Amino acid sequence: MAQTSSKEPIRLRRRTISDGRQSLYLDIYLDGHRSYEYLKLYLVPERTSEDKRKNQQTMMLAEAVKARRLVDLQNDRFGFEGRFKLDTPFLDFFYKMAEERKGPADSRGNWGNWYSAYLHLKLYAGKRQDITFRDITPEWCEGFRRYLEKKAICQNRFNKKGELSDKIPISQSSRQSYWAKFKACIHEARERHVIDDDPTRGIKGFKVEDAERPYLTLDEVRRMAATPCRYPGLRRAFLFSCLSGLRKSDIVKLRWRDVKEEGGFTRIIFRQQKTKGLEYLDLSPEAVQFMGERRKPDDLVFNDFVYSASSNTELRMWAARAGVLKDFSFHCGRHTFAVLMLDLGADIYTLQKLLGHKEIHTTQVYAALLDKKKQAAVSMIPSLGLPTEAPKG
Repeated sequence: MAQTSSKEPIRLRRRTISDGRQSLYLDIYLDGHRSYEYLKLYLVPERTSEDKRKNQQTMMLAEAVKARRLVDLQNDRFGFEGRFKLDTPFLDFFYKMAEERKGPADSRGNWGNWYSAYLHLKLYAGKRQDITFRDITPEWCEGFRRYLEKKAICQNRFNKKGELSDKIPISQSSRQSYWAKFKACIHEARERHVIDDDPTRGIKGFKVEDAERPYLTLDEVRRMAATPCRYPGLRRAFLFSCLSGLRKSDIVKLRWRDVKEEGGFTRIIFRQQKTKGLEYLDLSPEAVQFMGERRKPDDLVFNDFVYSASSNTELRMWAARAGVLKDFSFHCGRHTFAVLMLDLGADIYTLQKLLGHKEIHTTQVYAALLDKKKQAAVSMIPSLGLPTEAPKG
């Protein structure tokens, strides 16, 4: 590609793409730095007079954009603020957006997703960690989407053998989440007049699939309870979640003033961190024993439980030592409680109240995980007298 002369810092160029059209872009060379801006304008093969007329109009529009960019560059050179700030560092901008969502330590789920998306953007950018919004072209965005779909892998996950693996692809829900964060960053950049158009326009996102809800059986919970854990606080809190259904965010902020003794039952009265709804939850005697001895009203019940990024890794390692080879996070404790309740005969409406769900359809998801009628139906199939071993030969 020929170098743009110093007298003409912007040149309008074209590149033939796979369908035969020509993509128009600006080749910008200023103060020793070259960058490209794709205009999302295309010239079609001229087979008819109408094609020729459309191409003429497209070229006029492209020349107008070029002239506007030239004015912006000249304004920047002479100390005036251009209309758009395309040279804003992209990764720095994204990281700042992530940090703006960093709340208290017990409610950083959303920030965690933003930070994970940031790490994947850094991996995709590779050696070009200094990319600017000028570099975020439709082609770059399409490439990031392909990266999420084909190359992005989980960190600190275990395979079916209980071994730490670096080859497990991220889930579909993670792909959807990271792409949504990337789109939100682009939207914010437009709102702040960093860019003037959306380079992700026309690029399909990821379909949201029904999320898998891993849970433990009663036998698996017993095996984990009988297996030592490096962090006693994590052990107490997770087993308590399996027996109470409380979320991690509610467990870490539970204080003894929230624990009441009423009518022979231990009850906790608390406001859900997620929904802000006031809840009244009665606990089983087995769940109560994981709370330990009562202390001062303002003391944390689980004062030795400090959740960090490594907690889920230790949780899976603890499970693997117990012979539970499942890929799950702390939230699995809540799913486990829900399935156990249904398995023991609790009705769906009682379970809704125990979990603090506002809508019954949220709770019905667990009924699909453990459908007693389906189990009873397949159990009705009579024995066919089939051999138990495959025939030899």
